[in-house]
Amino acid sequence: MPTFQRRPTADLLNAGSHGTIIAQLGIEFVEVGEDYLVGKMPVDARTRQPYGILHGGASVVLAETLGSVAASCMLPDDEMVAVGLEINASHLRSVASGYVTGRATPIRVGRSNQVWQIDLTDDRGRPTCSCRLTLAVVQNRGKAARPL
Repeated sequence: MPTFQRRPTADLLNAGSHGTIIAQLGIEFVEVGEDYLVGKMPVDARTRQPYGILHGGASVVLAETLGSVAASCMLPDDEMVAVGLEINASHLRSVASGYVTGRATPIRVGRSNQVWQIDLTDDRGRPTCSCRLTLAVVQNRGKAARPL
């Protein structure tokens, strides 16, 4: 499996998140591996639904954030960008407090598309959500900002 062409630090990724939904939801990047990315998100008033548990949409935001940024790390320069085409999520367990942690790992990294698996767990390491993200790799026409 290919490894990251760019390997930013978690601090650099967090610094680039200001003014975005990533910062609004309290998502933090915590680890950048050779070919994976880990981040966490609090389960609090920003991310809970009216029943007092983590909103499924918030889980999907965390998953798409991790998968999209990881896909960008696979690209060697700013000439191309990875843009989301499809995401699916299976919500496996509810979470009422603490954090959910997600780990994005590649399934396929090609020249024109990428597929990433993003698994979310609670503070006890139990699975909470399983997502698959498909991205297209397209020419950057100057409209897409790169997080790196």
